[in-house]
Amino acid sequence: MSMLRARVITALTLGVLLIIAILYLPAPVTGGLLSATVLVGAWEWSAFLGVAAVAVRLLYVLLIAALAALAWFDALDPTRFLWLMRLTVLWWVLALAWLIGAPRRGDGAAATLAGVLALVPAWLALVRIDTLWEHGAQWTFFILLLTFAADTGAFFAGRHFGRVRLAAHVSPNKTWEGVIGGVLLALVVAVAGNVWFQLPWLPFLLLCVAAASFSVVGDLTESMLKRHVGLKDSGRLFPGHGGMLDRMDSVTAAAPVMALGLIWMGVGA
Repeated sequence: MSMLRARVITALTLGVLLIIAILYLPAPVTGGLLSATVLVGAWEWSAFLGVAAVAVRLLYVLLIAALAALAWFDALDPTRFLWLMRLTVLWWVLALAWLIGAPRRGDGAAATLAGVLALVPAWLALVRIDTLWEHGAQWTFFILLLTFAADTGAFFAGRHFGRVRLAAHVSPNKTWEGVIGGVLLALVVAVAGNVWFQLPWLPFLLLCVAAASFSVVGDLTESMLKRHVGLKDSGRLFPGHGGMLDRMDSVTAAAPVMALGLIWMGVGA
């Protein structure tokens, strides 16, 4: 129970900070915070490479930073951004095939590439939306809220009703009941979001369900890579939650899916 209490307190604290950071701070400050979050995530991801040397891990963080900067300038062209989001969603489809077909296979090279494909596009999607889209701060907040709702619903539904394992070789504690609970809570957030944003109901709700579903792929991909190197958590930054990646792994898959879907719906570019 103490672990659950720590998890709830941490989640509430992070939620308040998230609201302040995204909705009330200037876009450059929010972008800086999102960048810092991804760089911390890159440091934790570097533990999946199978190399303990601090210098190598720092080089990986620098690689992520450099590629993120290049992606930002390249994706100032809306067409290039659209294609990058398409390719990123394709990567997450391939990651799902990896999880299903060969969850025990993977080495440092695969983890290196997976980190680039997970961290850089998600960062780009969130920062571009927050900075360049109309009502960007609101959309950024909604995407994160939707993803965290899927995580929270999965945690509590799995805890109370979980019976059928989702991916026993990747994350034994995750269940199909948890996935259903997560998608249902995300759907509640989606309904509330559509009341606010006033978009066509069916396409928007289907998009949110797709993003919540892909968030599970992001979560499982990180779990698979942790299992390859014998880690339980990516870090100890948040009491009851683990490291930064343990909080943002779902976002890495959900954010590009939402960005691509919203562009197709004419919300942004």
